[in-house]
Amino acid sequence: MRVIGIGAGGHARVLLEALQTRQDIEVIGLLDADPDLKGAEVLGVRVLGGDDQLERLHAEGIRDVFIGVGGTSDNAPRRRLFELVKARGFEVLSVIHGSSVLSPSANLGEGTCLCPGAIVAAGATLGRNVIVNTGAIVEHDCEVGDHVHIASGAVIAGAVVIGEGAHVGAGASVRQGLKIGRYALVAMGAAVVDDVPDGGAVAGVPAKPLRSGVKP
Repeated sequence: MRVIGIGAGGHARVLLEALQTRQDIEVIGLLDADPDLKGAEVLGVRVLGGDDQLERLHAEGIRDVFIGVGGTSDNAPRRRLFELVKARGFEVLSVIHGSSVLSPSANLGEGTCLCPGAIVAAGATLGRNVIVNTGAIVEHDCEVGDHVHIASGAVIAGAVVIGEGAHVGAGASVRQGLKIGRYALVAMGAAVVDDVPDGGAVAGVPAKPLRSGVKP
């Protein structure tokens, strides 16, 4: 399978390392919006240009991409990239690092990435274009919506529901059975003990609101 990567930064390198261990995949190039990166190489893979190359690559028979763009507090750019490549006729590859742990009863949506040391436990369901970053844990029976980023070292306890586009920061913990709303933000290191509304933001131990819920 010949594959193109979207993005040429740090997250792209993590995914590229995972894909380069697979004998059935050849990453033939990367695309990045930064014109200064054109012609550069990332782990031996050349940056071919920007998103304007997608039409040409599709015409040449490329049908699969991976999204190597991460996110800090705003996952809308990843969502837009996912929607862009789908509209152009591409399939988005899920990338599962060899050191991650994925329960056989878990379900992953299209384009979801499990980074080194990530754990997804029994009965968990992850939507499309989700990142479970390095060392993060998604426990049993969680439901994670599309375009969510669970950052490095975060712990999501059992049966938590996380809405589309939410961001759970590095090292944060979410108590079992809670609901994190759509496009909500859980700050780095927060200990979440109550539900977070759509568009809300919380921080601290225990977590307190930084902003009230708003319509995403």
